[in-house]
Amino acid sequence: MKVRGVIEACLYVSDIDKAEEFYTSLLGVKPFAKAKNRHVFYKLENCMFLIFNPEYTKIGGDVPPHGYYGRGHIAFAVSDEEIELWKEKIKSLGIDIEAEVLWPSGGKSVYIRDPFGNSVEFITPEAWGFNWKDCTN
Repeated sequence: MKVRGVIEACLYVSDIDKAEEFYTSLLGVKPFAKAKNRHVFYKLENCMFLIFNPEYTKIGGDVPPHGYYGRGHIAFAVSDEEIELWKEKIKSLGIDIEAEVLWPSGGKSVYIRDPFGNSVEFITPEAWGFNWKDCTN
């Protein structure tokens, strides 16, 4: 028995509409689901990227209450061949690149900030010693 991957990853924001505009433009993916003021969800290959407003998720229901205030982090796996294209897209959207890292393993990362101060990373799987297939199955 072993954990086989991450199915969901999430960030918390104060404005769902503003987050939707930013991430739809950045990721080039339309939302999978949205609830006014509460959340916007994106389906990315084999996982879900969830964005919540903690003011609405701290109230329980079918799902136990949860929420977070402050800056978070998300890392999106991208291929080594496409990382330069991601940098071009980021720049074309007027988003500043905060940092670029070449990891000892040979992997690469590009870091930006979303409008809420969350750290958003585009990373090649080699940074953690995975091959591309490890991150897509």
